[in-house]
Amino acid sequence: MLMKIELLPELAEQALIDEVMVYPKPGLVDPLNHGSHPDMDVFTFVASAVSLRAYFEEITELANNFTAANLPKLFQQVRLAGIKAEQTMFKATNGINTHKGAIFSLGILLTASAYTLSSTGCIELDEIAQTVKVMLKGLTKNDFRNLDQKPLDELTAGELEYKKYGLTGSRGEAEAGFPVVFKKSLPFLLTKSNQSRNSQLIDTLMQIVLTTKDSNLIKRAGNLEIVDWAEAQASRYFELGGSQTEEGYLFLRNLDDVFTQQHLSLGGSADLLILTIFLDLLVTKNS
Repeated sequence: MLMKIELLPELAEQALIDEVMVYPKPGLVDPLNHGSHPDMDVFTFVASAVSLRAYFEEITELANNFTAANLPKLFQQVRLAGIKAEQTMFKATNGINTHKGAIFSLGILLTASAYTLSSTGCIELDEIAQTVKVMLKGLTKNDFRNLDQKPLDELTAGELEYKKYGLTGSRGEAEAGFPVVFKKSLPFLLTKSNQSRNSQLIDTLMQIVLTTKDSNLIKRAGNLEIVDWAEAQASRYFELGGSQTEEGYLFLRNLDDVFTQQHLSLGGSADLLILTIFLDLLVTKNS
């Protein structure tokens, strides 16, 4: 079955909603808890996701109509659309930042998917990843230039982590073609078809924690050592059987309590889960 390009914005919106519905997620909003985000709940996230549908439609159209050879120009158009989408999101959520990271990362992945489908007539994951790389070539070098000339209180969290730890965060992951998603979390998720959807996505989230340095977690903890601790928790979760055992499930619920009490959050991992869900939906709908 040939994927219709008009379906892509719907899949992007569904990916946002699917992610917030997963329970439990350490420190994150789910249908029962607000985690480490007391100003948000599941209704905030659904309102945000619905408000972004127009953005997804706009960038899909941009990609579908883009005929120039210079793909970084397409990214610049999408980035401008993303700035407007942030304002739409804030209006829908009364000023709460629910999906700013996803506007960036999912916007890029959706654009690359739409461009690839428009150019080749089919869904090829390797081609989508390559399109992302070409679109974003030089992104981190450009975005992190001249940081020494900026006052510390004017730096974003991502800029601070780059300056302090040399981490490129979501920009670096995107510029590299989302390797965690394409090479780790998506293949992992595609092997879990015999589980319930919630179990599939819980396990996939924890697999992401094993393979990435979550910038939001680092920001909340104020140190890089938190990454090793989080990886150890994810390893223990899988040692206990993950979502398929009572022990694993109970461990994750308790870990959610720990994250909430310590005001920790896996926001970066959640964004990568959204991308993984989007590609999973893309593969499923195209089969």
